[in-house]
Amino acid sequence: MFAGMTIKEAGKICFESLTALYTEGEATAITEIAMEYISKKGRNELRLFADQKLTESQEQQLYNILKRLQAFEPIQYIINEAWFYAIPFYVDENVLIPRPETEELIHWIITDNLKTNSPLRVLDIGTGSGCIPVSLKRKFTDAEVWGCDISDGALSVAKKNALANNVSVRFIQLDFLNPEQWKSLPVFDTIVSNPPYIPERDKTTMHSNVLNYEPHQALFVPDNNALVFYNAIAAFAKAHLSPGGHIYLEIHESLGNEVAALFLKNGFKTELKKDMQQKDRMLKCSFAS
Repeated sequence: MFAGMTIKEAGKICFESLTALYTEGEATAITEIAMEYISKKGRNELRLFADQKLTESQEQQLYNILKRLQAFEPIQYIINEAWFYAIPFYVDENVLIPRPETEELIHWIITDNLKTNSPLRVLDIGTGSGCIPVSLKRKFTDAEVWGCDISDGALSVAKKNALANNVSVRFIQLDFLNPEQWKSLPVFDTIVSNPPYIPERDKTTMHSNVLNYEPHQALFVPDNNALVFYNAIAAFAKAHLSPGGHIYLEIHESLGNEVAALFLKNGFKTELKKDMQQKDRMLKCSFAS
């Protein structure tokens, strides 16, 4: 234990314990999240109250968190919280931790639809934590928003997040790769998805905090069929995307051209977009005129 330490000293211990496991930037970010959680203070308050001593229970909490962090468990799962598009979401091992790249995808959808007059009907495929449909429903309160996922555990998390944000989202459990189950879904103006797209072979290069804790079902696809979900989405959209509607997809940075070609072959026009890291990570599709 670390008797009588200040917030500043606790942060230093946390940071130094993580530098062997993460980059300096990642260690800094994790330390800030952990210290905000333990001290119940915001980032600016951590600096203002740097010399304030932790209580005994806070020190014990720090010790427990450090033990889990050193086993590569993500801080978001430890504290059951991840921020996405400026609001906190509950997360656990049933769902992926929301990423900044997905925030960029959401921002693209919102920007495109700011001047839409009629209410949208939106479907999020592979909804996970529900961060996509909840964020869209918060912005477009008149929209009819749906989210589907194969995982019952993920849907429980998504429903919890919709309730916490006081928004109505219709969640449905289905195996999207089974076309027979599409019959339960109507026509949509906007289809959005951050589907599994990481080839199995990439496991060897992934960090333990992802590989050992985040749900593989939501991450990986077979090496010989990496576009399996995009093929399904293209087929689904032919009958379930309204005229003038759009599909917004998060994609693997190395498969942008392949995913775009797939949708072109299926009769859609496409727009590939780079993320803030200048990687091909987003694709918008609509019916070719």
